[in-house]
Amino acid sequence: MANYGPAYGTLASNLVKIATKRDPKLDSQAQAWIELVIAEKFPNCSYEDALRNGIILCKLMNKRQPNAIPKFTTTIGGFRSRENICFFQNAARAYGLRDLDLFQTVDLFEKRNIAQVTYCIIALARQAQKKSFNGPILRTSTAEFCPCEVTEEQLFVRKSLTGFLDEGLIKFANPSKFS
Repeated sequence: MANYGPAYGTLASNLVKIATKRDPKLDSQAQAWIELVIAEKFPNCSYEDALRNGIILCKLMNKRQPNAIPKFTTTIGGFRSRENICFFQNAARAYGLRDLDLFQTVDLFEKRNIAQVTYCIIALARQAQKKSFNGPILRTSTAEFCPCEVTEEQLFVRKSLTGFLDEGLIKFANPSKFS
């Protein structure tokens, strides 16, 4: 892991935003789901340290799609760990995850954005359900569709405001006033 020193200014505020996105409850739900799918317990270390070498992620993809990652490294090392993470990302992309759902290698390896790693695992679980996965289900709270009803009166008010604003803009954008 690289040593970057203290962060100042916008970098510091961005790191705070990333840290606040992380939800330990979601991390533990994702960990429990992975343990059920691969039928193994996580090592006796933190969530991000257990995933950092990519071995568990490769096992997860191979359980979801047999032989998705035919050969991955089980030894721990900087380059090999990053390679395992890349194998997982490529297999997840082939499984149907969008690039938007994936995380960058440094997000996990350097522990920069563990929340994005968790969201990727949740997206993988969702994709597994779409592909009729018969194993455990990862249930997280999702947004529900809530239709809103707009009355004719509300539409009329909105149209009249839009017309008023448009007239004002057209009045001030008249090219004859600039000459």
